[in-house]
Amino acid sequence: MPTRIDYFDDPRAPKANSIVPSANVIVTDDEGRLLLIRRSDNGNWAVPGGAMDMGESMAQTGVRETLEETGINCEITGLVGIYTDPRHVIHYTSNDEVRQEFSIVFTGRYVSGEPTPGDESREVVWVPRDDVGGLQMDRSMRQRIDAYLEGEGLPQLG
Repeated sequence: MPTRIDYFDDPRAPKANSIVPSANVIVTDDEGRLLLIRRSDNGNWAVPGGAMDMGESMAQTGVRETLEETGINCEITGLVGIYTDPRHVIHYTSNDEVRQEFSIVFTGRYVSGEPTPGDESREVVWVPRDDVGGLQMDRSMRQRIDAYLEGEGLPQLG
């Protein structure tokens, strides 16, 4: 199974060789729980998201990726932030691609569907806000979710 390795401000990190616009969505349900996936490539918890395809908007990317990874249809409702820090690179070992971070993080509202794992997610669950802090996740994902939960100074630009 290919793996994903996130590096932040690490002198041992490989140099970036691509930039791929991507979208993540922090989807909530009527109870205020967050939709999270356990990634297949590194075992960390994350919000759904992925790379933009030609011919779609970033919001459409977020909706499509959420459905593909979770089985949940959502509606985009707002913006958490834009994350483009060149100190954060992501190494995909399957093809040796090293991406510089470029992610737009949206908020979303549950519309329909049942949590269903996909190729990129081992688990899909609704997590109460107070339980998110105890889950294992990459530093950049934690930063994005914390920004949403704190709700101050949105949108974040960095």
